[in-house]
Amino acid sequence: MATALTHDGQRFVSDYHLATLSTLAPSGLLHVVAVGFSFADGLVRIITMDGSQKVRNIERDGRATVAQIAGPQWLSIAGHATVSRDPDAVARAVELYAARYRQPQPNPRRVAIELRPEKIMGSAGLVAP
Repeated sequence: MATALTHDGQRFVSDYHLATLSTLAPSGLLHVVAVGFSFADGLVRIITMDGSQKVRNIERDGRATVAQIAGPQWLSIAGHATVSRDPDAVARAVELYAARYRQPQPNPRRVAIELRPEKIMGSAGLVAP
C-alpha cells in the first residue's frame, strides 16, 4: 500500500490548493470540510480551533482522509489522525501552513491535527509505488 509521494506529488501538495478533510460524525455520516494542509516529515498537518466539529470527531474516532483536487490531478491521503495541543507541534503546523498559504492570525485556541498516512491514492505520477 502506497504511503509516499513522488517528486511531482510533493510539488502538488506544496502548490497553493485547498483540500477536504473527511472525518466521521457522531451519526456515522461523513463530516467533510474545506481545509488548508501541509504534508511534511511524513505527517499531514491541519491547523484549526480547539473544540471544532472536526476536532471532536477525530478525538472520538481518528479515522480521517484529506483529499486535494486541482483540474485533472487528485490525491487522497487516508490514515489515523490525532489532535495536538503541544505548543511546539502547533507552531510547526502554523509554520508549514504559512509557507504554503499565508500567515494565519494569532489564535490562542489553535490546535494541530496530525494525520499519519496509511494509504495514499492519486493521479498517475503523484504516488510512489
